[in-house]
Amino acid sequence: MKKIVIGAAASVMLLGAGLTLAKDQTFRGEIMDSQCAKNGSHAMMMAKEGMAGKENDPMGRAMCTKNCVKMGGKYVLFDAAKKTAYELDDQEKPADFAGQKVKVQGTYDKATKTIHVTSIQAAS
Repeated sequence: MKKIVIGAAASVMLLGAGLTLAKDQTFRGEIMDSQCAKNGSHAMMMAKEGMAGKENDPMGRAMCTKNCVKMGGKYVLFDAAKKTAYELDDQEKPADFAGQKVKVQGTYDKATKTIHVTSIQAAS
């Protein structure tokens, strides 16, 4: 019985230590759709939609992102410097920032390459 109690106590302590290790980080990039993020830009999708040359237009990027999400894509954070797309567990908060450069606060799960979003704000 004593061994069970000690084992249970040790498990709780290790679990608690593991939970406290996950701290919020700041990630920077563009809120993009998963399809365009695979290509590293909106150029291909915009060309298909007759919007070629509007990749640098904030309204064009926002429209492309929202349309691609409507077609089944997911909102992601695309870090152009690292050429990396991070999945976002919250698919509601990013909608307001579609096509914009942002700072995302959250914890990163390496196994799933997903950011568990705490907050999103426009980059300054």
